[in-house]
Amino acid sequence: MTETIGIILIAIGVLFDLFGCVGLVRLPDIYNRLQAATKCVTLGTCLILFGVLFIVGFGAAGARAVLCAAFILLTSPVGAHALSRAAHRSGIKLWDGSVVDKYAEIDDTSSVDA
Repeated sequence: MTETIGIILIAIGVLFDLFGCVGLVRLPDIYNRLQAATKCVTLGTCLILFGVLFIVGFGAAGARAVLCAAFILLTSPVGAHALSRAAHRSGIKLWDGSVVDKYAEIDDTSSVDA
C-alpha cells in the first residue's frame, strides 16, 4: 500500500516538474519563468522526495529525502526572489502584458543593503 502511494506521489511530482520545465520554455519573461520554476519545480521535487520516503521508509534514505525536501523548500523561493530582484534592479523590463510591477512601487534607493 505504501509503495502504491509512493509511486503515485512520484508520478504527480514528475508531472509538476514537467509543467515547470514547459513554463520555463513557454513563458514570456524572466519573472514569469522564475515563477514557474519556483512553484512547479519546488512542489514537484518535494513530491518526488516524499514518494521516495513512502517507498523506502524512514531509514537513512528516507531521512535524506526529508532533509533534501526541507532544503529545497527553504532555498528555492529565496533564490528566485533574489534573482528577480537582481533582474529588476539591472533594468530588465517586464513583459508588455504584465499588469502590476510591485518592485517599481518600492524606492530601492532608500533601502540600505547590508
